[in-house]
Amino acid sequence: MSTGQSLSGGAAGIALLRLEQAHTGAAGWDSAHTALLQATAGAVSSAVDTGLFYGAPALSFVLHAARDLPDLRHARETVDTATAAITRTRLAQAHKRIDRHRRPAITEYDLISGLTGLGVTARRSGNHDLLRQILQYLVRLTEPLDGLPGWWTLHSHQRNKPAPAGGHSNHGMAHGITGPLTLLALTHLDGIHVTGQTAAIARICDWLDTWEQHHNGRDRWWPKTITLAELDSATPHQTGPHQPSWCYGTPGITRALHAAARAMDDHLRQQTAEQALSDCLADPAQLGRLTGRTLCHGTGGLLITARRIAADARGHIDLTPALTHHQHTPAPADEPPGFLTGAAGATLAHLATNVTSWDACLLLS
Repeated sequence: MSTGQSLSGGAAGIALLRLEQAHTGAAGWDSAHTALLQATAGAVSSAVDTGLFYGAPALSFVLHAARDLPDLRHARETVDTATAAITRTRLAQAHKRIDRHRRPAITEYDLISGLTGLGVTARRSGNHDLLRQILQYLVRLTEPLDGLPGWWTLHSHQRNKPAPAGGHSNHGMAHGITGPLTLLALTHLDGIHVTGQTAAIARICDWLDTWEQHHNGRDRWWPKTITLAELDSATPHQTGPHQPSWCYGTPGITRALHAAARAMDDHLRQQTAEQALSDCLADPAQLGRLTGRTLCHGTGGLLITARRIAADARGHIDLTPALTHHQHTPAPADEPPGFLTGAAGATLAHLATNVTSWDACLLLS
C-alpha cells in the first residue's frame, strides 16, 4: 500500500498545503510539483474500497486543486475515470443492500471511506450526473428501516471496540450522518437537486433535534452516538459535550445543521446553529479539552470549521477564542507531516487564505 496516496497522512494531503502556498505566492510551484510526484509515485489504487482519503479518489480531489498545471491533465482524467468506476460499483452495492432491507456499514456512507466522500470528489470534479446518483442514494439512506433510521448501523465506529448491542446512530462529520446531511445541503445550495432531497435533509435534522442536549442549562450539544439502549430510554449515556472537534464535536455538527438551515432557508435553525457554536467558543472548559492542533480532533479543525460557519452566518461569531487557542497550541515533537492529523493540516488551518478550497474534503466549502 502506497502511503503517498493517503489524503490523511501521506504526500497527497501535504500536496494540498503546497498547492495553497503556491497559489498565494507563499511558496514556489516546485514544492507543489514535488509533493504531487510523491503522491502519484507507484501504482494508484482503484480498489473498490478506496474513498476520498485514499487512492484514486484522494488523488482526484488533490489534482483538481492543481488546475493551473496543464501537464497534470492526463493524470486528472485518469484518476477521475477510475473514481467514477469505483463510485458506480459502490452505488450498485449500496442499492442492492437497501433492496434487501439490510443495515449499512458505516464505510458504505461516511465521508472518510464511503459514498459521501465519493460525492465530494464528484462535486469537486464537476461530474454532476454521478453526484446526483449519489444524492439519490443518500435520500434512500435516510428512509426509515424497521422503525429505525436508515443509517442505523450494526458496525462499530471504533476499530478496537465491538459494536454496541442493537447497533447505533453515529452523528460525527467524519463517520456519521452529519456528513451526508452536509453534502445534501451544500449541493442543494449549489443548485443540484434530486427528488426527495429536502425531505432527506428534514429527516436528519429532525433526528438531531430529538437528541439535542443542553449544557449548563443553555449551551446546545449533541451526543456522538445513540445506541438502542439509549433510544429505548430516551436518554444518552453521554453526560456533556464532546471535545469541540470537527470530527465528532459541536463544531462539526453545527456546520451540518447550519448548511441545512441555509439550504432550507430556515432562519431560526441557522440562528440556533450559530448560537450553539458561539456558546461553544465562549466556553473555556470545552476549548480546554483540545490539546492538539490537528484538523480532525484538534484546534485546527475547530478554527477552520468556525471560520466557515462565520463566513456564512447571519449574525456575528467571535473567532478570537478559536484562533488564539490554535496559535497557542504547540506542535508536538513527534508531529507527523500529514494533513488530517499532522502539520500540513494544522498549517492550512492557520492560513488566512483558501484559494484552492482545500477544506472541501472536510465538507466545509
